Amino acid sequence: MKKVVIVGGGWAGCAAALAARKAGSDVELFERTDMLLGTGLVGGIMRNNGRFTATEEMIAMGGGDLFKVCDNNSRHKNIEFPGHKHANLYDVSRIEPAVRKTLLDAGVNIHLKSRIKDIVGQNGKIMKVIADVYHSNEVIEATGDAFVDTAGTAGPQVNCMKYGNGCAMCIYRCPTFGPRFSIAAKAGVKEIIGQKADGTFGAMSGSCKLHKDSLAPDVREKLDRTGVCVIPVPSHLQKSMASLGQKACQQYALKEFAENIVLLDTGHAKLMSAYYPLDLLRQIPGCTNARFEDPYSGGIGNSMRYFGMLPRDNSLKVEGLQNVFCGGEKAGLLVGHTEAIVTGTLAGHNAARCAVGLSPIEIPQSLACGDAIAHVREKMQTKEGLTKKYTFSGSVYFESMKEKNLYTTDIQQINTRVQQANMTDFFAIPLAQPHLDAAATKKR
Repeated sequence: MKKVVIVGGGWAGCAAALAARKAGSDVELFERTDMLLGTGLVGGIMRNNGRFTATEEMIAMGGGDLFKVCDNNSRHKNIEFPGHKHANLYDVSRIEPAVRKTLLDAGVNIHLKSRIKDIVGQNGKIMKVIADVYHSNEVIEATGDAFVDTAGTAGPQVNCMKYGNGCAMCIYRCPTFGPRFSIAAKAGVKEIIGQKADGTFGAMSGSCKLHKDSLAPDVREKLDRTGVCVIPVPSHLQKSMASLGQKACQQYALKEFAENIVLLDTGHAKLMSAYYPLDLLRQIPGCTNARFEDPYSGGIGNSMRYFGMLPRDNSLKVEGLQNVFCGGEKAGLLVGHTEAIVTGTLAGHNAARCAVGLSPIEIPQSLACGDAIAHVREKMQTKEGLTKKYTFSGSVYFESMKEKNLYTTDIQQINTRVQQANMTDFFAIPLAQPHLDAAATKKR
């Protein structure tokens, strides 16, 4: 059986692993930390705005396994908060074990605490990756027919210190498990760095998580009951609109998020702000005893992201390499878990195609998933485009989605579009292997 090797166990890497397995490949997944999902460990917002459309498209295309896991582990469904409709919030305390079980049940070989340290390449291909196992003398060498780089773009610690407000002690845990490692960059591909509107590099993660028990009882009760709590901020304590421009998640750069603190219940109390000075936060009603859970230094800063994206085509093949694909933030300025699952699924499927000698495919642009992948690649060719962030759930891409009539919550309409694009159950069907088919034909 042909083998696909995936480096990076966030949402994109997990989606790539499942897609490659469903296509018929043997799969090894390397994750440098002790848990899967990366930022997904502290995330939780799904199906808001255009993400609903993208989710249902992927389910119709046979690549919706992880979305169903999120739905089945949601604390709240079909909620609204400023600027966002029909959102689900998955439970951050249950999601990682559920995803890990899904991958193991599918037959994915997972290596945790295994950080890639080197590659072996030949003639524009990666042939092998080499990983150290944390707290062990073990070294793992994995050969593969195709590879997926889903190592993310956040960290290492030095980037958060140089371009942000310092290491914020976040879920990435670079000081413990080491920095991310891009196999494509190691193979010689020049990475791309995103910018903010003021020309400075990177973007700050878009939310912090508060310890729920540190909030007032009435705030906790409302969060538990409805999933959302919006608390007006006295005018003299409000953050400026300009401060919202630092965020990776531009879908939340709305005035409502400056005039209020918006809390969502994901198990944590998810505070929709990249950081919030603790002395100000504790002056807001209900937050007198507030403390941060992620990042621990959320009063000052957050992790910096969008360093180290990769040049790629619309099949997500990395330019300059023959057998390497990319997903998640490595694939460009796409923000969010939904976006990571969509790109990861395509990257994993195309890696499996590459492994058996088939050409990669693109998702048709008549679907939001295909349109978003092509849209971001086009925009990233310009200096201005590198200063934007793109997501199904808001900001510039959601507006584009609506202008093209791609946004809908009508599931029957979505299924019809997928059918018209000849993509129904596409990612659920094992690949035919050309050499095996040829051999079978010859034998007949």
